[in-house]
Amino acid sequence: MIHADATDAPDPGPRRTTKQREAVRAALASSEEFVSAQALHQSMRQAGSTVGLATVYRALATLAEDGEADALQSGGEALYRACSPSHHHHLICRRCGRTVELEAAAVERWAGQVAAAHGFVEPEHVVDIFGVCASCAVAR
Repeated sequence: MIHADATDAPDPGPRRTTKQREAVRAALASSEEFVSAQALHQSMRQAGSTVGLATVYRALATLAEDGEADALQSGGEALYRACSPSHHHHLICRRCGRTVELEAAAVERWAGQVAAAHGFVEPEHVVDIFGVCASCAVAR
């Protein structure tokens, strides 16, 4: 018996674009900070959209899987944000959610060195730095 794993499966090609996924993509792009599926769904409903909550969850997961959205866990909930397609990191305000995309060559070098030192190849990593932005710090 021959066993085929997921890497042996043929590439299904690009995903079919749906009207609902495009609506979720547009709504996510209009948000400047990380947002939950429920919050995004609520803002879409307020704008007159009829896209269901389950569809918003599926679309966000697909966008994250395809690299069109960043996803992070916060308080047990997944939060999403439209992102640039290149590899990057985030600086995120714990109070207001303001997010800055960072390119960090030093982090890239460090990740490669740590992986190599332990005999690992093809390292991947996610770096999110949480703090309080200048505006929130002043408001304290």
